[in-house]
Amino acid sequence: MTGYFVRRLLLIIPTFIGITLAVFVVMHFVPGGPIERQIMAYKMAASTEGGAAGGIAGFGTEIPPDALEELKRFYGFDKPVHIRYLNWLWNVVHLDLGTSYVYQDPVWDVIRTRFPVSIFLGLTGFLLSYLVCVPLGVLKAIHHHSRFDFLSSFVVFLGYSVPGWALGTALLVLFGGGSFWSVFPLGGFRPDNWEYLSFGGKILGQLHHMFLPVLCYMVGSFATLTILTKNSLLENLGQDYVRTAFAKGLTERRVIFVHALRNSLIPLATGLGQVLGLVLAGSFLIERVFNIDGMGYLGYTSILQRDYPVALGILVIGSLLMLIGNILSDMIYAAIDPRIRFR
Repeated sequence: MTGYFVRRLLLIIPTFIGITLAVFVVMHFVPGGPIERQIMAYKMAASTEGGAAGGIAGFGTEIPPDALEELKRFYGFDKPVHIRYLNWLWNVVHLDLGTSYVYQDPVWDVIRTRFPVSIFLGLTGFLLSYLVCVPLGVLKAIHHHSRFDFLSSFVVFLGYSVPGWALGTALLVLFGGGSFWSVFPLGGFRPDNWEYLSFGGKILGQLHHMFLPVLCYMVGSFATLTILTKNSLLENLGQDYVRTAFAKGLTERRVIFVHALRNSLIPLATGLGQVLGLVLAGSFLIERVFNIDGMGYLGYTSILQRDYPVALGILVIGSLLMLIGNILSDMIYAAIDPRIRFR
């Protein structure tokens, strides 16, 4: 089994190269890159300041060729795309993600300021999903084919069918500030007067601002976790060891919650490996809807602004966390279930 995980770790390298190479090439060939944006800004400035006089310094609205070549050298577009990728990859190996085109700061510094927001949202959504969906799945298994089972399934799959960002938009219209039921703020991670609030006020203010975003984060995982818990528990309740436990005179509560449920949680435990991906757990569009300045919103704006270093930096962190998280999930699965043997 050790050899299997060693091979999985080694496979991270070609997988990471494949992911980053594909995204790097696509991003550098789509229109509207940093050079095009600089040219557009130059033309707008020339037409505004030059007017009928013919532009800036006699160049009209066309950027001089030497200035264009200097822009290409500044952004690294004077080299072929494969050379640019190899240079970027070499810098990444040396923990250098480059400098943001928009913020003019190191990419790591730009990303690091968003870590606490994304970790808070991701960890909160992760824990609440398990705390709500596991008991709900157990109740659905115990009351299988009951009215509660059918009604809860309808609600769960209804929520699963609605994208989180669409639900967020609807909730803001119904319950956001200025609506008829003005219960929650229109967005933001914390109250504006955060520094002046007491400890209890900070807790209430944080909960007030995070209720709707966390709800939208969780809605997509409700169906998966709930139905997985229910089906796994139903499968274990039909096993021979459960019938033996009943034959020995054990109570129904003890058989379900001590014997069957423990084995039913094995598939759910594999999701613990994805805890590494909590930094990027947030949705780009959900954070955009609620105006939360986290990793998702940063990635969204960096793509729109063609801030390639920041977008690629988020890709590097996200892909590595997901690849390592998948391996960690397999390790957890093998550790808690002795029947699993990876070859």
